[in-house]
Amino acid sequence: MDDGNAEVLSRPPTPRQENKRLDVLVGRWRSQGQTVATRSEPSIRIVGSDTYEWLAGGFFLIHRVDVRMNDDKVEVIEMIGPYDPSTQAYAMRSFDNQGDFAVMQASVTDDDVWTFSGDTERATLVIAKDGDTMTATWERSDNGSDWRHWMSMTFTKVSP
Repeated sequence: MDDGNAEVLSRPPTPRQENKRLDVLVGRWRSQGQTVATRSEPSIRIVGSDTYEWLAGGFFLIHRVDVRMNDDKVEVIEMIGPYDPSTQAYAMRSFDNQGDFAVMQASVTDDDVWTFSGDTERATLVIAKDGDTMTATWERSDNGSDWRHWMSMTFTKVSP
């Protein structure tokens, strides 16, 4: 007996339309920048790459960071998604080679300015209209309310 539900049950789920906004990040990017010097810490040069690719199915964007901060190698893997309509933001979870774990969220304005925010770190990411470059300004806070400029980064797309 066919009640018409077999087709519905066999169709794979589809990602939310909002995930398409993340397509602008997909590709391999050359990353460079530096931290801001403080009274106790000198500025640190940052050079390496960032790669964004869709996990099969299109629900989550995988972000890999592979940079050198002066002589230290820093590797991060981050999952972006899913989109939550109630907060109008994408969940973000990252893990690094130092054993650190962070939870953040990403949101985007109508003029394509991205904001990544967590309890102690936040960034503003601006992607050029041609999609070949982007800049990020990162801030840090020790208490979640007093923010200070932490680092500035530029990214140049190497491959789609």
